[in-house]
Parts: sequence; C-alpha cells; structure tokens
Amino acid sequence: MSLNSKIFTSVDTIPNEYWENINCKNNQYCSPEFLKAFELANTDIEFNYIFILKGGEAVAFANTQIVTIGIETITKNIAMSSKLKGFVNRLFRNNHIKVLFCGNVFLSGEYGTFLKEGEPKVETFKAIAKAVKELYKCKRLNTIFTKDFEDESLYITDHLKTFGYASMHVEPNMIIYLRPEWKSFNDYTAVLKSKYRVKANRADTKSEILESKFFTKADIELYLDELQALYQNTIDNADFNAQILNLNTYIHLKNIFEDTFFVKGYFLDGKLVGFLSAMQNGDHLDAHFIGIDYNKNKDFAIYPRILNDYIRLGIKTKSSQINMGRTASEIKSTLGAQPKTLTCYCRHKYALPNKILKPFIKNVQIKTFKQHQPFKSR
Repeated sequence: MSLNSKIFTSVDTIPNEYWENINCKNNQYCSPEFLKAFELANTDIEFNYIFILKGGEAVAFANTQIVTIGIETITKNIAMSSKLKGFVNRLFRNNHIKVLFCGNVFLSGEYGTFLKEGEPKVETFKAIAKAVKELYKCKRLNTIFTKDFEDESLYITDHLKTFGYASMHVEPNMIIYLRPEWKSFNDYTAVLKSKYRVKANRADTKSEILESKFFTKADIELYLDELQALYQNTIDNADFNAQILNLNTYIHLKNIFEDTFFVKGYFLDGKLVGFLSAMQNGDHLDAHFIGIDYNKNKDFAIYPRILNDYIRLGIKTKSSQINMGRTASEIKSTLGAQPKTLTCYCRHKYALPNKILKPFIKNVQIKTFKQHQPFKSR
C-alpha cells in the first residue's frame, strides 16, 4: 500500500485519531500538548507537522520549524581559514540563512520523528524525507537540517544521502546512567574516586549560601523576565545556539505537565542568580535549558551546583538515566556522564550550492574533550 503525507501548520488542526494511530502520546516530546506549548510561545517560528499516512491511517510523524540564523553563529567556532569562512558567508546572502529544521530545534536528541511500531522503518522514513522535500520546495529558505540521530538509527537515516544530504557529527549528548542502588546523592558520591568526590562536595559547600526552590507555574510567571535574562546569559556564552526559546514556553509546560516538568531557581540575598529546567520522559530525565549570573558563578559555584542538582533530581524521580545535554562535555564527564554520538544531516535547498556545500559539511570537526572516568572500579 502506498504512503502519502499530510502537513499541518498548527497542532490544533491535527485530527486526534492520527495521534492515536501512531501511539506516540506516551513520549512526552511527541505529544500534542508538548508541541503546542512551543507553538504558543514562539510565534516568530513557523511550525509544520508532517504525518505519513497509509490507507488513511497515520504511521509516522515529523516535527519541523523554520528559523533564521546568522551564518556567523555557525562558522565562528568551526576551524577554517578566513578565506573559506568568507566564501561560506558569501554563499548565504546577508550573512543570514533561513533553515528548515526537521527535529526539535530546542532539544538535544532524537525527538523530531516518530515511526509507528511494526511499520517498515526505512520505507516510512523515506516517505518523511519526501514530505520534507515537498515542504522546502514551496518555502523561501536556504538550508534543511535534520537532527539528531543516534548510531542505532543510522541504518535508517543514512538514506537521507540519496536525497542529497551530507551527514555530520555534532557534539554528543552526555548521559549519566543511574544505578538502582543510589537512593541519595551521598550514595552517588560514595562510588566516586576521591578527587571527583571532593570536587562534587566542594560545589555544594561553595553554593551552600544559595537558597533554592522548585518553581510553581505562578513562580515562573513572577520571575519570567529574570529567567529570560539568565537564559540569555548562557546563550551569549554558548558556542552555538540555533534559536532563542521564549520562556513563556515554560509557563505552558508547567501548566500541562505539572510534576514531570521542573524549573528550579537559585537565589542569593533574595535575587535570582540561576535556574535549571528538566523534563521527565518515562524513566529518563532530560536536562533542558539553564540560566546563570556569571558574575556570581565563580564565587558561588552556581553551575556546578546545578549539575549536582540534576543528579539529585534524577535519583529523586527514580530515573534510569539523565541526559545532561551536549555542552560542557568534559565537565559533565567528571560527574560520570558518557558521550552518546549524534548525527545530523544537512543540505542546501538548491542543487548547485548544495554540491559546493557538501564537502564543507563532511569536513566539519566537532570539538574534542577529555573523557574522565570518575567512578571507582566495581
């Protein structure tokens, strides 16, 4: 039976039976409620939702967004000659590119596509690729970026190369695998080698003056401007960020998901100086965005405390693993996080620029880091 596609521009217009067909609602990131929160708060982004149909029944889903990115955001941290950098900048007029992301631009991980269990994966994924092609053909944009796939999925996703995409590695997700016998943070630190245990405890000691609390929806509303400013601090310090999240999104997420979406604030003398956010998805905990007052960070170890508290939250929620995200990889490895490779695919909309761009994409090198092994031998 042939496959065809249907594209929606709003979650509200998607028939409920499509969600029931593919049975993805148990995955928080593919639920209509989660997607709607981002759509409501980020009105400067064009959202499209692709469903693959077989005999009128939905068998796959893909989430896309169209955003505008300054080319310097992409090239500033890639090792290349100034001549090559100038060429790449000229390739994209006005130093800005309009990008169609297939995947969630605000999440690090394989959260953008969902294939119904039991369906032929390669055939179904190719149908998604064809639908994305039809979508970008009718849009004014430069580049298509499909993200983030784990090694186990590459036998499926590498078929994107037949659609003109080039593959590239991006920074890995850093995963902490929690042992079931850890019932407290002390249980976790007890299995760390001495220097790593001292480091973790020092972070708690230096940050002891901070007052912290988990935010309610009302708290998020009250401190929204401060949260946005602290988040902007981390964006300004990041190597790369495709899009800035409007933190009104968090108000919607907290309202919808209540006890499985977390925002925790850190206060110094009554002033908000940091926050963490996280989502529990099944038995996984995913670190989302953080915000830090970097003028206070060194003296009061705000960032190291946030990392410690992610571990505490993972243990409290009885999670099997914590996805710590893909920044500050070496620091996270000192806490026991292990890298999980992610592959993305990119192509220019038009054939000739794409032919020029592909060798550049293939030669992009991600930053290396020292992988620490902080746990004692069992």
